[in-house]
Amino acid sequence: MTARIRFATSADYPAVETIENAADRLLIDWLLPDRWPPAPSGGSRASEPGYVLVTEATDTGAVVGFVHVIESGKIAHLEQLSVLPEYGRRGYGRLLINAAKEEARERGHSRLTLRTYADVPWNAPFYSRAGFVEEDPSTDFHRKLVRLEDSLDLARYGRRVQMVAVLK
Repeated sequence: MTARIRFATSADYPAVETIENAADRLLIDWLLPDRWPPAPSGGSRASEPGYVLVTEATDTGAVVGFVHVIESGKIAHLEQLSVLPEYGRRGYGRLLINAAKEEARERGHSRLTLRTYADVPWNAPFYSRAGFVEEDPSTDFHRKLVRLEDSLDLARYGRRVQMVAVLK
């Protein structure tokens, strides 16, 4: 596998949305929710404080995955990581996580957080293998995320956890 990681451009926004919807299909099939909202547009992700990185498969030039990191004050929070299912389990997600960590570090962050399902194999177990550990929400930003998840009743599908990677 060879890939190129770069910042998303406006030309990538449709692909970002398509990738997330395709990746969400795996989660929908696992959780079996009554309903699941469509992915936000790539443009709306890019309009938030932070950054969106994409990965291209160098053999085709196609954008096959992305990571969205929100910045809020001193917090860097991995909001979304998605890879096209047909490119899954090839290392693209790991490349994106490593690039997100490096960019957060370069921007002066000492930690990268995320929230996810504890028992979905490509969620918390995957992030654990990528150097993230569970922690309790301790900031207003993270407690706000928990309240949002509670309002959406996400815990009905499984235990939600916060995880952090310390950036060295």
